[in-house]
Amino acid sequence: MKNLYINLNGEFFLADSPVLHASNRAFRYGDSVFESIRIINGEPVFVNEHFERLKNSMHILGFEASAQFTYRHLAEQIAALIERNKIKEGGRIRLTVFRNDGGYYTPDTNQKSYLIECTPLSENVYTLNQTGYHIDLYTKIKKHQNVYASLKTGNALMYVMAAKYKKEAKLDECVILNQNDRICEAISSNIFLYKSGSLYTPALSEGCLDGIMRLKIIELAKQLNIRIIEEAFTPTNLLQADEVFLTNAVSGLRWVISYKQKRYFNTFSKKMIEELNKQVAENVSSETKF
Repeated sequence: MKNLYINLNGEFFLADSPVLHASNRAFRYGDSVFESIRIINGEPVFVNEHFERLKNSMHILGFEASAQFTYRHLAEQIAALIERNKIKEGGRIRLTVFRNDGGYYTPDTNQKSYLIECTPLSENVYTLNQTGYHIDLYTKIKKHQNVYASLKTGNALMYVMAAKYKKEAKLDECVILNQNDRICEAISSNIFLYKSGSLYTPALSEGCLDGIMRLKIIELAKQLNIRIIEEAFTPTNLLQADEVFLTNAVSGLRWVISYKQKRYFNTFSKKMIEELNKQVAENVSSETKF
């Protein structure tokens, strides 16, 4: 991927340019939030939902509002970077907003900056994985239920350690538990269970990420008159499910074939990703309207 560019506060740089200082607070303290946005047919999808979540995250972390930092401006900068990187079909955006340099744990300022990264993907639309995922529990670190649990922040050490364990255990994904040993989420995804015509997912109160694709799958299930249950689940529920799939904004759905001795089907997962792509095709042209 040669000659890709990034966008720092409205200025373009080559992607390998050293644009951040050693004092950067996202680097030092994880003092940042980010959004991962899918590109389809050269257009970012679900942009309004991503920006609403970003707005909420910045408010919770106490980032200072500014007249220059508008969502219309961000949308224009994202579109300009997609064009500069010549992405005509599938791709991904990472939009990171971080508190400006200064201070140690106590920040000198609450003003913020943004960095946009944009890379192509080999698949234009959401595509279900051909080989199902093998998953298991990650139990060494539990995720705590608090006001920050639903945010996508730069403080990702728990996910890094879970991913390290996943690699060592030769798994495709790990399920993260909350402090009550109930199912929370996966490393980079929300988790859904399908059983007897109903769809189940942990409630946000269980500490899971407030995922954009989680939101879209819930909306889609309601449109299809599929019963959706958001509540607390234990690992035992994984053994009782007919299907299990994972969701995030970039990959869409990833179906699971096994958890311990349990084996799953993917009929419902196939149906949902087909419906998801139909919805995206119908709505992608209106995503950047404000």
